[in-house]
Amino acid sequence: MEKNAKIYIAGHRGMVGSAIFRKLLQEGYTNLITRTSAELDLKDQQAVTEFFAAEKPDYVFLAAAKVGGIIANNTYRADFLYENLMIQNNVIHQSYVHNVKKLLFLGSSCIYPKLAPQPLKEEYLLTGLLEETNEPYAIAKIAGIKMCDAYRAQYGCNFISAMPTNLYGYNDNYHPQNSHVLPALIRKFDEAKRNGDQTVAIWGSGMPMREFLFADDLAAACFFLMQTYNEPNLINIGTGEDLTIKDLALLIQETIGYDGELVFDSSKPDGTPRKLMDVSKLHQLGWKHQIDLKEGLKLAYQDYLANVV
Repeated sequence: MEKNAKIYIAGHRGMVGSAIFRKLLQEGYTNLITRTSAELDLKDQQAVTEFFAAEKPDYVFLAAAKVGGIIANNTYRADFLYENLMIQNNVIHQSYVHNVKKLLFLGSSCIYPKLAPQPLKEEYLLTGLLEETNEPYAIAKIAGIKMCDAYRAQYGCNFISAMPTNLYGYNDNYHPQNSHVLPALIRKFDEAKRNGDQTVAIWGSGMPMREFLFADDLAAACFFLMQTYNEPNLINIGTGEDLTIKDLALLIQETIGYDGELVFDSSKPDGTPRKLMDVSKLHQLGWKHQIDLKEGLKLAYQDYLANVV
């Protein structure tokens, strides 16, 4: 990407988009285009058409999406499918219409079949049934991957897709119901510590295994891929390392300094048993994550204390 290139970051206020924005500034890119959702509704085809016609970006990072944890995904099934499809369709199509040089579409590890072999290789896409609670979101993201590939095949567009593992970091969502597991646990432990609670209830058995990547590492990977990766099919972004939810909870407990007891509520859903990314494709290209989980949790907790409490 040329230093003076016009770069549009869709979703610049979210955890991922804001990390990409910071990374680009750090690398000396200043011609960055952003719009809040109030300024530009990406679900509105006409509005997106007018925006692209006026701005004509050279590069697009598509980090805008409707996202949430198990409860939100399962409760707002229609919203997750409709809104994500609309956002993707509008941004990807207008990027083609206005000759964007390169677009990076961000998906999610939930695109893989629920019972796919571990670790998850890129070629496992569409080889089995999805995890039911977040199936609508996953289907939208799979459509986005296939759309990028279809525009590449039919029109020669350099549109690429990257699938991050579970993310956390600055600017995360700590909503009590709609957040993902890691930020939800940070909030739970912090509130328990403040309230002097003797126990913290944790959803599920604690046995599912998850992988976590700091959002600034994801931004670094996205920047790297924009420079080096020009292929159809998706590429995984992760650490290649995972741990149980129980071990994650213990790490967060230690980070926050809470000395009560953990209680696992097995009546609540566990979700997919394991979701570990195979990141050998990315490692072979020459990129590897820098921030380990222990360090990342400290940074995330500091951010929570500064911006949420």
